[in-house]
Amino acid sequence: MDRMIYLSMSGAKAAMERQEVLSHNLANANTTGFREELAAHRAVPVRGDGASTRVYALETTVGYNPDAGHMVPTGRNLDVALKGRSWLAVQGLDGTEAYTRNGALDVNAEGLLVTRNGLPVVGDGGPITVPANAAVQIAGDGTVSAALPGERPQPIGRLKLVTPESDAQLTRGTDGLFRAADGDLAADAAARLQDGALEGSNVSPVETMIGMITAARQFEHQMKLITTSERQEQVAAKLLSATGM
Repeated sequence: MDRMIYLSMSGAKAAMERQEVLSHNLANANTTGFREELAAHRAVPVRGDGASTRVYALETTVGYNPDAGHMVPTGRNLDVALKGRSWLAVQGLDGTEAYTRNGALDVNAEGLLVTRNGLPVVGDGGPITVPANAAVQIAGDGTVSAALPGERPQPIGRLKLVTPESDAQLTRGTDGLFRAADGDLAADAAARLQDGALEGSNVSPVETMIGMITAARQFEHQMKLITTSERQEQVAAKLLSATGM
């Protein structure tokens, strides 16, 4: 069978993978702090005699778009938006330290400061416990203060904010959280946040829709090439049969 079928198949698979990434991005266009996932493929020549003009489409290293999303003021004391390239440290379900840009925080029944998904927020001295019936305030440097009725606010901890040296230092996990390849990152004392606001997704719905249309057309083109290759095989088989070869 002609190698054209396999080449077209690899191209169709790459288009399907890109479509999957784009649809995932579009579904999270309104997710707080979501980082757009990037899909990348590269052309790899086929080695061997007579095959130097053929190339396969293979997936290469994928990452995320580091651009910040738009700020959405909420006026809520427990909502924070990270500035610059900084991230908020939380404890994942697997017990490891992970990082997120989703700063929608809350206080659970045990008094722990957690994310909306219930993940404990990592503080400078471990989990941050909020006294019952206390009003919580978060300063721009991540310092968390609590004020009981009739009393002055008192610091109860500081959010661990980290700033990776490069965007490639973090990788996205299956749980949507990011982790450092070389272990936990050190707290960045210079990192800052905006209280009373949340960072929106950095996905552009219009650009993503255009990308999905392009990927769909590329997939159709690859499928047409497979059909053309199959037709050529049938014609060649008839010619060889007619000549007795």
